Formats: sequence, structure tokens, C-alpha cells
Amino acid sequence: MASITFVRHGNTNHNIEKRAQGHLDNPLNETGLHQAATVAKRLAEEQWDVLVTSDLLRARQTADAIAEALGMPAMSLDRRLREMDRGLIVNTTEDERVAKWGPNWKELDLGEESCESMRERGLSFIDDIAARYPGKKVLVVSHGYFLGQTFKALMQDESTGDNLQNTSVTTIAFNGDRWEYVLYDCVRHLQPVEKRA
Repeated sequence: MASITFVRHGNTNHNIEKRAQGHLDNPLNETGLHQAATVAKRLAEEQWDVLVTSDLLRARQTADAIAEALGMPAMSLDRRLREMDRGLIVNTTEDERVAKWGPNWKELDLGEESCESMRERGLSFIDDIAARYPGKKVLVVSHGYFLGQTFKALMQDESTGDNLQNTSVTTIAFNGDRWEYVLYDCVRHLQPVEKRA
């Protein structure tokens, strides 16, 4: 059974400020670095064959922590795993967008990537990975909104994929007929030790 495990990158200051990140190469903050180390420790409890990451800095920093914990010498970079291209609104908050373009800014063409485009590259990536690494355990580091749109398309379910948490772990498996969740948006590694089951 083909399976792929996805990890959302750790926290950034842009996440805290609700500032559009898009293709910015912004780094993890202190919390994000801790989250990356924590999810890396969790993932090191298993054996993995392949590690692939978005080429953007916040994802690469998360993947670096994972690669170090796993003792993996290298990882692959794939631009298809990038977050949504936010166009002209990159590096802005909602208040800044309203101040610059008005309360109806979402109705304007500000160069943002479409959900359809994200879904297309997400499905293309999954198809390629499943074909290239049959029977292998593949680990992928990417971005929240991109992953959410990919999951919506893959599962054909618009109710899934929303508000994925930083460093959450989601595993999908192909059952011979369709992809299904084995694990979804799991952050047990971030819970206090005494609260873990």
C-alpha cells in the first residue's frame, strides 16, 4: 500500500501576525524551531526512506531538523510544494490590505494563485511520488494552505484540509481504489508529556 506522510512547517512570526507569507523565504521563529525539533524527535521513532520538502526557508528549516534526527544525509527540494503565491498581498495583514485596497480587496485581481492551480500541482506531486517510490515510506514537508487545498482535491471533500496546525502530521494511504487518511493533523508531539496517551 502506497503511503505518504505530510508535515506542515513550524511556526513563524508571520503566522503569529496573520501576515500573508506566500513565497517569502521567511524563517521559523523560536517556537517554530522548537516545534521542528519536537516533530523531528517523534518522526525519528520510525524508519523513513525518502524526505522531500518545499524549497522555501521555513519548510527547509523544519526538514533540516527532521533530516538531522533521522540521520538522513540529503533531502529533495520540490517547488511544487510551495505555499500559495500571494501575489501583491504578500507580507501584508488584513488591516493593511483593507487600508491599501479597501474592504472589498478580495474581489480585486491582486495576482494571487488560484486554488485550482495549487490543487493541480499538489495532485501532480502525489502522483509522481506514488509512482517513483512504490512501497517506500515518504516524508514530505510543506505549507498549510497548500496542503489543505491538495487534501480537498485528493479526498474530493471540501470539509477537509482547513486550519492544519504547525508541524502537524498527516498520513495518506492508497487502498487500491482511492487515497484515505491514516492520520490527520496530529500534533501529539506538541502535547505535554503527562497528557499523552
